[in-house]
Amino acid sequence: MTNTKVVMMGLGYIGLPTAAFIASKNCSVLGVDISTDIVETINNGKIHIVEPDLAGLVKIMVDRGNLKASNKPDFADIFIIAVPTPFKNNYEPDITFVESAVKMLKPFLKEGDLLIIESTSPVGTTEKIAKLIYAKRPDLKDKIYIAYCPERVLPGNVIYELENNDRVIGGLNEESTIKALNFYRHFVKSKLHKTNARTAELCKLVENSYRDVNIAFANELSMICEKANINVWELIKLANKHPRVKILNPGTGVGGHCIAIDPWFIVSDYPSEAKLIKASREINNYKTQWVIEKIKNIALKFELDQKYKPVIGCLGLAFKPNIDDLRESPALKIYNQLNKEKFNVIASEPNISNHKEVELHNYEDTIEKSDIIIFLVAHKQFYNLNISDKKICLDFCGVRNSVNC
Repeated sequence: MTNTKVVMMGLGYIGLPTAAFIASKNCSVLGVDISTDIVETINNGKIHIVEPDLAGLVKIMVDRGNLKASNKPDFADIFIIAVPTPFKNNYEPDITFVESAVKMLKPFLKEGDLLIIESTSPVGTTEKIAKLIYAKRPDLKDKIYIAYCPERVLPGNVIYELENNDRVIGGLNEESTIKALNFYRHFVKSKLHKTNARTAELCKLVENSYRDVNIAFANELSMICEKANINVWELIKLANKHPRVKILNPGTGVGGHCIAIDPWFIVSDYPSEAKLIKASREINNYKTQWVIEKIKNIALKFELDQKYKPVIGCLGLAFKPNIDDLRESPALKIYNQLNKEKFNVIASEPNISNHKEVELHNYEDTIEKSDIIIFLVAHKQFYNLNISDKKICLDFCGVRNSVNC
């Protein structure tokens, strides 16, 4: 891999760790992002996201000259696309970021190059991208390699999982699959599984839909237990004593750029067949609204009883514990909705120093100032806190292992 030139399109939560990790394998990596601030940050040897072990790796790779960032791509041997693929208002997938990345790359592609899409995509995206390239560059027809290889990493543990997770690799043809497999073989220790592009695309969507379905079961169970006056955390603990039962923990919904979005890609393309997948998405979305209504009811009762509006302290805004990622975060949606409805709400997110739209407080100050304390994300800082019995405390994420403290 020495002297291999790689262009990484997108320097977000997946693109930057992947670029830095590939650079550590003696590759010359150019990371491309439309944000000038992100480019400048990385070229200064710093990072713009929270991810364990990443800051040191980026600094070392930048100092060595193995990793650089730019707003524009350049000629290379391998091009990787790791840009967002959100959905539109009607839950239809939006691949315009992928298409824009390809448009930027087209002038720099040459015979023998390998183009890999890692962005989560609807079935058929890789084929569509190939057609877009050949429409403007017919000279490249059958002369470049194109494959799809979805990322399989967990925020907060990305570097380790890049190296140790199995990967599914599907090319538009056998030659593209082998070309991509040979590339990943240089830095992935686990197994590499060959398939075609369409199967690889659906595989990524299925993985996250499976997780969404299981989370939906836990979230639905938590609402049933609330109505039945049963402690859901105790119930799950007891049910999981069965050797073939493993119920997940409920929460405030589902967030992030994968589980909260990917199932809709299947539902959009196969609406008549994906009934369970759609129902699970609706349950997890509803759980967020259910939490909002519960908080509002308790706050209004407090106001009637105490004759003043309570301060509501939201602990955690990220979409999962111990990271700074707010994408599709149900906790952030809860805070924003309460704020929009003029409730007296303050928030703490210990993994973010400041936010453009939310005034963040230290979590100890949030607890001290609040009449009602809401645990929305199970950050490690929130465990084993001493909270006065005079406070009303709601735990929606299992920090205190009960619905009411």
